[in-house]
Amino acid sequence: MDRNPQKLDQLRVGRSELENHVIDEFLTGHINRREFLRRGSILGLSIPVLSGILAACGNANSSSSASSGGAHTSAGTLKIASTVPAAAVNPITVEDEGGLTMLQQTGEYLVLDNPQTFQVNPVLATSWTPNSDGTEWTFKLRPNVKFHNGKMMTADDVVWTFQQQADPTGKGNALSVFTGLLTPDGVSKVDDSTVKFSLEAATGSFPYLISSDNYNCIIVPKGTNFDTWQQNFIGTGPLKYKSYTAKQGANFVANPHWWNGPVGPTAVEWTFYESQPAQVLALQGGQVDMINDIAYQGAQALFNSPKYKILDNHTSQHRELSMRCDKPPFNDNRVRQAIALTLDRPAIASALFSKYAQIGNDSPFAPIFPSTDKSVPQRVQDIPKAKQLLAAAGHPNGFKATLYTEQYQELPNLAQIVKESASKIGVDITINVSDQNTYYSDWWLTGEMSLVDYGHRGVPNVFLNATLTTKGSWNAAHFSDPTYDKLYAQYAAAVDLDTQRKIAGQIETLLLDQTPIIIPYFFDELSASTPNISGVVTTGMGQMFTGKAYRT
Repeated sequence: MDRNPQKLDQLRVGRSELENHVIDEFLTGHINRREFLRRGSILGLSIPVLSGILAACGNANSSSSASSGGAHTSAGTLKIASTVPAAAVNPITVEDEGGLTMLQQTGEYLVLDNPQTFQVNPVLATSWTPNSDGTEWTFKLRPNVKFHNGKMMTADDVVWTFQQQADPTGKGNALSVFTGLLTPDGVSKVDDSTVKFSLEAATGSFPYLISSDNYNCIIVPKGTNFDTWQQNFIGTGPLKYKSYTAKQGANFVANPHWWNGPVGPTAVEWTFYESQPAQVLALQGGQVDMINDIAYQGAQALFNSPKYKILDNHTSQHRELSMRCDKPPFNDNRVRQAIALTLDRPAIASALFSKYAQIGNDSPFAPIFPSTDKSVPQRVQDIPKAKQLLAAAGHPNGFKATLYTEQYQELPNLAQIVKESASKIGVDITINVSDQNTYYSDWWLTGEMSLVDYGHRGVPNVFLNATLTTKGSWNAAHFSDPTYDKLYAQYAAAVDLDTQRKIAGQIETLLLDQTPIIIPYFFDELSASTPNISGVVTTGMGQMFTGKAYRT
């Protein structure tokens, strides 16, 4: 690279130790351009600074935007099909796909996990900086932002929001992220436009953990009654509440006072459907313009027709089959390994997703994560070895078990594949499929085998912590391993990619040995629309941001 040392020195003035560290990693070739932009955005380096460093290194054109091609008009009324929210739309407790999609219709986050670049981009926060070891993060807030009730957003609202989300005595879904990391006392107001997060443990990727990835954490007015939030949907976003009818749909209208206006659509109407086939028929019949969050299986007609546009994001979302490590027969890791060895992963991914999935290796380290150690051997189907392991564990003739899962997308199909695969080694699995509300309330964390859906995250921290650490709030496997807990803490604290990848390799190897969970694949987040709809941003989490939607 043809560098400009003087310009580089100017850009580095005033940068923190962590910021200069990631700049050094780029200058020495330890990370590439894309990873530099990603890591730099996490640490709060602004777009002008990132662009300036690239230019000073002879690597200009740091960002590009595709032209929409042709004239476009207002989106008018945008009609979208979605799955039915499983429970009340409460920002504290929502945990299902249909419900979380409703949150960002009117609410906004401090930062957005950008689905195209995997960078974190400013939304209600304009900038952020960590201290030298990543235990404190300070966020500057966007000025002149109004809630839908006319109140100006200040640091008081942001502090109060996160104090509720991090309250360990509550039932917040965001505790899956914040337990062991952030307490209510750790969120404080510096001034009216500045908030500081003081963490219980060093975390090099903290902005992701309060971004749109942590989908509950939309900013609401101080004192909001979360139990009745569904009655008004007060937020700061481009859309305002008009009506909401449980199990039927929701209507929103443009917010004329949006800080990032003007708003593209005049209104957005959501219709809830119990099944994907009904959503596909609605799109084909012209009742809706878009389907949010579809599975390839069962919707092939949309993928094979020029009449529809597919929105595709590579993600870390996956399905996780947990096995109770604290109860026989799954308290023996040889039994868990045997079940994992029965699966033909390439065949499963191809059958369920065609080209829209990547093979999993029974750890949360997805192929899209830069820190994933891809040198760890891939687990493959091996029926003879599975039988040997089962016999060595005292089950030469197999055993009976029950697998609990939810009626959602391809999960029942995957459960059937697991059943048929396990039968090859004598394991007789009974499948219990229930609606999402019943599954999450009765079976998710208690069933001896539990098959659940996990949405995308920009970094693996939540998956590693919530589902696998001893005190993890999503630990359906009831897995407890002191070595694993220590490795996770080391990974979370690491700020450079080499260290992260080294620890990731150790975690991946440990999980292959212990096999508390099976992750057969990671798959793309897919949505579908008519060809004339543009400007909608979909995320790996299944969120849909329509504020800048338009028709061509």
